[in-house]
Amino acid sequence: MLQRPPRQQYAAICFRVKKKQAQVEVLVATSRDTGRWVIPKGWPMTGKKAHQVAEREAFEEVGVRGKADKEPLGFFHYRKTLNNGVRALVRVQVHALEVQECLKSFPEKGSRVLEWVSPEEAARRVNEPELKVLLSDFGTRMQAAAVEPATKTPKPSGKGNGKSAANPDLKATG
Repeated sequence: MLQRPPRQQYAAICFRVKKKQAQVEVLVATSRDTGRWVIPKGWPMTGKKAHQVAEREAFEEVGVRGKADKEPLGFFHYRKTLNNGVRALVRVQVHALEVQECLKSFPEKGSRVLEWVSPEEAARRVNEPELKVLLSDFGTRMQAAAVEPATKTPKPSGKGNGKSAANPDLKATG
């Protein structure tokens, strides 16, 4: 039997750095259908590059704005039940997005629970094994960069001045 190639989605690991504690936090949300913990992700959009789709999904699903890295952190796979009942394999390309702003109003506000947690806690919460590894590795890299700022280890957020306008004490709620 022939198998269809995986469908493609794009996602963002939305993060902030709490400067005083030099701690990295990532934003996780519950899915609208099953309530499992996820990161914002979505289907390709006409006229938008992968990292731009990740930025748009972060705005729509969890109400944050920021710049996503053009280069992906990695990929994970999962099975999605489509509207017609078919379970399709989906390949998700993940981009780091440093949060610059947390919005009070956004399209999916109220339909998800949002929480800022450590990358390790995020890895414990999500179901997909490959995403668990991506989150754990991301936390390790970011912590190493925070401990050794003089090294030439590039920060996953790519462009920017290293400052985050996101209020580190802001608790996002769905």
